[in-house]
Amino acid sequence: MTQIASRAQSGFSYSRAFFEDLVDRALAHAKKLGASDAGAEASEGCGLSVSVRCGELETVERNRDKSLGVTVYLGQRRGNASTSDFSRAAIEQTVQAAYDIARFTAEDPVAGLPEAEDIATEHQDLDLFHPWPITSEEAARLAKTCEAAAFATDRRITNSEGAGVSAQQSHFFSAHTRGFRGGYASSRHSLSVAPIAGKGEDMQRDAWYSSMRSADELASAEAVGRYAAERALSRLKSRKIPTTECPVLFESPLAAGLLGGFVQATSGGALYRKSSFLLDSLGKQVFPKHIDIAEDPFVKRGKGSSPFDEEGVRTRARKVVEAGRVEGYFLSSYSARKLGMKTTGNAGGSHNLTLRSRLTRAGDNLDEMLKKLGTGLFVIELMGQGVNYVTGDYSRGASGFWVENGRIAYPVHEITIAGNLKAMFKGIAAVGADAYNYGAKTVGSVLVNRMTVAGS
Repeated sequence: MTQIASRAQSGFSYSRAFFEDLVDRALAHAKKLGASDAGAEASEGCGLSVSVRCGELETVERNRDKSLGVTVYLGQRRGNASTSDFSRAAIEQTVQAAYDIARFTAEDPVAGLPEAEDIATEHQDLDLFHPWPITSEEAARLAKTCEAAAFATDRRITNSEGAGVSAQQSHFFSAHTRGFRGGYASSRHSLSVAPIAGKGEDMQRDAWYSSMRSADELASAEAVGRYAAERALSRLKSRKIPTTECPVLFESPLAAGLLGGFVQATSGGALYRKSSFLLDSLGKQVFPKHIDIAEDPFVKRGKGSSPFDEEGVRTRARKVVEAGRVEGYFLSSYSARKLGMKTTGNAGGSHNLTLRSRLTRAGDNLDEMLKKLGTGLFVIELMGQGVNYVTGDYSRGASGFWVENGRIAYPVHEITIAGNLKAMFKGIAAVGADAYNYGAKTVGSVLVNRMTVAGS
């Protein structure tokens, strides 16, 4: 297949070979200027986003962007610059800008590219690229079908904040003077809708979506629309509850946020800045003994999959938490050096984390988790950013359902749940088998044994 044909088929304007040449020219010019080390990355992204509301087309957006980023090292001084102009003159100007920044930047004793022994040399294909050649008309029809399914679910669905379809794809090539060369293409497609139920003073909204690497794996538009409508309907006649202390069950999409809190607190930047409530937690018991957290960068079509991190360091599958004990942090080369440790291949973030409980049985669906909750709060929406990662203090606006004797009694709103993440992690009593994938994190519903619920 010719490069022109392959570009036409992929929807990209630039080929892999073009990007390799671009990066090589940047690195060569950096060396010519006298850089001790250098790295460069060329990338391109494009896509289509369509939104409808109440059966009418609202927006059609096409995006296409490109970039060349260059990092230059002069010993342990570092400079960065980028451009969206791929001409020879612009490349040389960008490298010169990075070089000049490095010249006037203070030395950083831990600055530098990764060590040669950490560089990824084998790059397995993780099946991440599935372009979706959908037209704007087809995307609009799909979004309208999704929204119509929500309206058709029940006459109490009275309005909509809209439905949307997004088809996105990108590719990049990166290299640096420590021997790394690599890149790949990836895609991410989604379908979403946000219906409104009720009228007057009793109106509730909710939303649902499906997001996948391949459009073939998206949930059907009808299923997304119906489920979003059922969620909105279930919240009608919500009420406040008195302030209390009780167990709290986090719905699985929200439980992924708790896992995200752990990642944030055990990431190199937070640790070396001493802005984490989990300082010096390596080897210590942070969760109950029934909790394990695994990282697997090599999941086919995984949203957090990659054969190497943003520095070209090889990734690896590992146990981050075993039997509740922290076995590893999330470190880049820079943060690892700051801490006197080795990189974990997490420059750019975590890769396909899964939180599991050794107590979970195959039949522990949501109904079973509600029984385990007994009497308490089942949370399905969180609002605000009330998490202090220095202290672990946690306070979020919430809505969901009051549960009595293992059964949903009524919907609740205008409440706040509060606690401390340290205590919440140790207080995880159960994890459901209703696993949900939210970005690079997969977790079932999570039952925390006690939190403060502030109501009326």
